Amino acid sequence: MNILPGRKSRPPILAAETPKGPWGQGDDANGGANGGGPRNPWSLPPGARKTGAKPTALDEFLRKARGGGGGGNGGGLGGLPGAPNARALWLIGAGIILLVWILYTSIHPIAPQERGVVTYLGRYSGTLDPGIAMTMPAPIARVVKVDVQNIRIENFPESGTENLMLTRDQNIIDLAYAVRWKISSPQNFVFQIDRPRDTVRATAESAMREVVANVSLDSALGPGRALIENQVQERMQKVLDDYKSGIVVVGVGIKQADPPARVNDAFKDVTAAQQDAQGVRNQAQSYAKQVVARAEGEASQFDKVYEQYRLAPEVTRRRMYYETMEAVLAKSDKTIVEANGVVPYLPLDRARRLPDAAPAQATQVQPAPTTGGGQ
Repeated sequence: MNILPGRKSRPPILAAETPKGPWGQGDDANGGANGGGPRNPWSLPPGARKTGAKPTALDEFLRKARGGGGGGNGGGLGGLPGAPNARALWLIGAGIILLVWILYTSIHPIAPQERGVVTYLGRYSGTLDPGIAMTMPAPIARVVKVDVQNIRIENFPESGTENLMLTRDQNIIDLAYAVRWKISSPQNFVFQIDRPRDTVRATAESAMREVVANVSLDSALGPGRALIENQVQERMQKVLDDYKSGIVVVGVGIKQADPPARVNDAFKDVTAAQQDAQGVRNQAQSYAKQVVARAEGEASQFDKVYEQYRLAPEVTRRRMYYETMEAVLAKSDKTIVEANGVVPYLPLDRARRLPDAAPAQATQVQPAPTTGGGQ
């Protein structure tokens, strides 16, 4: 409170005539000297003048708590103007919050890879394309943004544990695989299934076990992987389409196909033996193909020679004889004498190269026939 200077005590006569209240003189609520009740403790005393003294922190706090108006004399402490009403402030604040809420829930930026599923009072209304769109504010209208380009991957199993399956020949295989999927219909994805990821995982596991149960262990371990992947993808897509899930299966990939860990070493030995056997079998098949190709070539050549022999038997027979003798005699040492009385040349240097030839052995050559051309 401010202590106003210049305040003087009342004359004894007035003090005797006017009864005092709990707050001082018996003034009324407006600060007058009417004696009708207790004087307002926050108003100025009678006869006091307003001064330009600034209100204290306590006065400001009390003024704000009271919402403005003071006692008499214009309704403010120290002649200050009254503050706005608290109810008006609450209404203004509520209006600002409502406006922000309307703008925030009515304007929807949709990214290029997204689609917006719009519902009015819980009922499907339409799908928003990429861009900026406006709807009614919530809770009248709601927009659920769905990423339709993101490819989601589900790994089986999620942890490093075994994923054992039974094959057609009553063997057990440890299979690890992955499923890739994305959203094709945003409205079906939002409304038709409750937990899409759990649905995809359950469908994938069921389809994989069904396909593996119809193949042998050898096929699952090696050449049958591609067939298993295609069949699982087809079965999954059929089930998800029956659910109207709005999901398309992009692909299924087998990452690991091994026997159980307890018998894995034995299976590796068997696999190595099978690979060796397959390698030997491939070599034999390759050699057989070469032999068959050579025989076919010789047979084709013989057919061509036979056609020539049918046209000119004598000429063909002589030519075959010459070619055969040329091939035989080309690899052996020989001496040809064409006329009588010719002393043959003894090739001593060639005789030295022969391992069975004697150093001083003479060679007797029979004379050739007089007709010439002897061999």
